[in-house]
Amino acid sequence: MLAQRIVEILFPLFALVALGYVVGKRHRPELSGANRLNMDVFTPALVFAALAGRHVDVREYLSLVLAAAVLVCGSGLMGWGLARHLRQEVRTLAPPMMFNNCGNLGLPLALLTFGEVALPPMVVLFIVSNLLHFSLGVWLLDRRARLFHLWRVPTLLAAFAGLAVGAAGWTVWPPLLTTIKMLGDISIPLMLFGLGVRLAETPIRAWRLGTIVAVARPLAGMALAAAMIGLYRLMGVRLEPLESALLVIFGALPPAVLNYLFAERYGQEPDKVASIVLVGNLAAVLFLPLALAMVLALFPPG
Repeated sequence: MLAQRIVEILFPLFALVALGYVVGKRHRPELSGANRLNMDVFTPALVFAALAGRHVDVREYLSLVLAAAVLVCGSGLMGWGLARHLRQEVRTLAPPMMFNNCGNLGLPLALLTFGEVALPPMVVLFIVSNLLHFSLGVWLLDRRARLFHLWRVPTLLAAFAGLAVGAAGWTVWPPLLTTIKMLGDISIPLMLFGLGVRLAETPIRAWRLGTIVAVARPLAGMALAAAMIGLYRLMGVRLEPLESALLVIFGALPPAVLNYLFAERYGQEPDKVASIVLVGNLAAVLFLPLALAMVLALFPPG
C-alpha cells in the first residue's frame, strides 16, 4: 500500500528530527562541536565511500549534473521574481529558494526510499548543490567572495577524491573502506538529530514570508524537475528511472539550514532567512509525502 510505504520511509526521518527538536527545547545541547565533526569527518566519509566504493564514473551522471544545475539556478530565477513581487531583498529570498536541504534530508530520504543504490546519484546531486552554494551562493551574498574557499570544504574534497578513485577504477583496501563506511554511517542520524536541535533554536519572526517560500520552493523545484525530465525525453537524452525519481525528490526538498548560517555570517537579514528555513522544513511534512507519492507511483523501487 502506497500510504503505508510513504509512512515507513518518512517516519525514521521525522522521528529523529522531532527527537532533536524536543531535546533542543528541553536541554539546549551544545552541538557545534558535533556538527563540525559531521561536516569535516563523517559526511566526507559518507560521500567518499558512496563514490569510491562503487567505482562511480562522473561521466555517467552528466545529464543528472546538468539537470541539478538547472533546478538550482531556475529556482533562483523564480526566487528573484518572487522577491521583486513581494518587495523583498533578492539576496534574502533567492538563496533559500535555490539551495535545499539535500544533506540533512535528501541523503537519508534517498537511502530509505531506494536503498544503497540511490546513494551515488544522490551524492552527485548533493555535490552539485554544495558546489553552487559555496561559489554562486556566497557570491550572491558577498560580491568580493573568492572561489578558492571551495578547496577548504572537506565534503567537496572527499567528493573529488571519491570521483577520482572511481574514474581510475582503483579498489580501496576493503578494511580501509569498511572503516570509512563506519564513519559515514554516523553522519545521517547526526544530521537529522542536529537539524531538529537547530530548528528548536531558530527564532520565527517572519511567518508570512516563511510560509510563502515554504510553498514556493518545493513547487518550483518539482515543476523544474518534471520539466527537465520531459525535455530530456524529447531530446532523447538518457536519464535512468532512479535518477529521474531522485531529481523529483531533490526538487521537493526544503531550504537548507546553511542558508541561515550564511545569512548570519554576511549580515543578510538573518531573522527573515531563519524564519524561511524553519517554516520551510516544517512544511516538508506536507510536501515530501506528495513528492514520494509521485515518485513511488511513477518510479517504483526495483
